[in-house]
Amino acid sequence: MPRAVAGPEIERLIQLLARMPGLGPRSARRAALHLVRRRAELMEPLASALGDALAKIVLCRTCGSIDTRDPCTVCADAKRDRSILVVVENVADLWALERAAAVSARYHVLGGTLSPLDGVGPDDLNIAKLVERAHDPAVKEVVLALNATVDGQTTAHYVTDLLREAAVKVTRLAHGVPVGGELDYLDEGTLAAAIRSRTPF
Repeated sequence: MPRAVAGPEIERLIQLLARMPGLGPRSARRAALHLVRRRAELMEPLASALGDALAKIVLCRTCGSIDTRDPCTVCADAKRDRSILVVVENVADLWALERAAAVSARYHVLGGTLSPLDGVGPDDLNIAKLVERAHDPAVKEVVLALNATVDGQTTAHYVTDLLREAAVKVTRLAHGVPVGGELDYLDEGTLAAAIRSRTPF
């Protein structure tokens, strides 16, 4: 184990930063050093923002997203298409779809995927609320925007079965060649999915 190079407070800051996605111990040390050097313009506003967020962040009772209000900003937006409900695994997926600005729909966050090996069953996810929302007469289509993993596809099949009694069309995201992708660099599974999902030109 490496020796401490700073006081316990700074070492704790480094350890906590190292837990962030994409940051390892070295990157965390660089980030901590940068924050400490620019304390007035970065660290103090960051600490204040974290304190404010911690005090105000809530889970939206409608869709399961996180926000500082309930219902969340997306659910409260009256301009969104109420007929389309996009189902995502987590809030990061919702934010990614919003950045793409591909659809102005409402969302539903499952909070993960079914994973028997990890002990995640239907009761651990926000599925019951999804079924309830799908039975709303205003909803005409449910888009399953779940990751193309084994757990994601298992969850999609399970949700599709549950939605059979609702009067909604169930669709999923297309799978295959990404925009700007070259065939030679794609794996066999992606190529096979692209051939199966081919569309008229």
